[in-house]
Amino acid sequence: MMSESEEHGSLLEKINDKIHEYKDKGSSSSSDSDDDKKKPHKSKKKKLFGRKHPLHHVLGGGKAADLVLWRDKQTSGSILAGVTVFWLLFEAIGYHLLTFLCHSLILFLTVCFVWSNTASFINRSPPKFPDAILSEVQCLRIAHVLRKEINEAFLTLSNVASGKDLKTYLKSIGVLWFISLIGSCFTFLTLSYTIFLMAYTLPMLYEKYEEQVDIVGEKALIEIKKQYAVLDEKVLSKIPMLSDNKQH
Repeated sequence: MMSESEEHGSLLEKINDKIHEYKDKGSSSSSDSDDDKKKPHKSKKKKLFGRKHPLHHVLGGGKAADLVLWRDKQTSGSILAGVTVFWLLFEAIGYHLLTFLCHSLILFLTVCFVWSNTASFINRSPPKFPDAILSEVQCLRIAHVLRKEINEAFLTLSNVASGKDLKTYLKSIGVLWFISLIGSCFTFLTLSYTIFLMAYTLPMLYEKYEEQVDIVGEKALIEIKKQYAVLDEKVLSKIPMLSDNKQH
């Protein structure tokens, strides 16, 4: 009788264990399904300008992207400090580019000349200079890239000036006018430094505050599209040349 009761008790225990395992599997599968439902919701968040890849991948994914995104803060900070000193020399102090180049070459040649002549007296090896020689293949490759870019620029200018697309012409005039306004407020060197500063710091700040910027950028793009639709309806659609192009 005792053996039968023990067998009966062990059987009940096995059944209870099976029930608990089934409940645990059901809860885990439901939690997994909830997580799967939540994941697509997160992935549906729109990136700025319809971007599908991470910012590091968009910037090329190499050493340049690491510098722009400040992966190595010491190197990126050193480059920024060097460019800032360069800008201060020419803009604030009034140093001239030709004078700077000549003084730099004088200093470099003097150091190398003295080092080469005193190396034998101080038991040091003379400086070794790399073979900075451009091969014919490299020159042809650079010339091919420049030729392609120049041809595309001339083609764009001819298309704008041909009078076939008034919308492109108005956009080009607006962009050039805006650039001329900015250029009248800054010198070329200050404008170049400002562009460098923005290109060197904004990607890092965007990566840090990506979600907030994407939300604000999406709202701004929607508002710009609304304003452009109003402009198109009230002004552009009434221009005969534009209306004919839309019909075609």
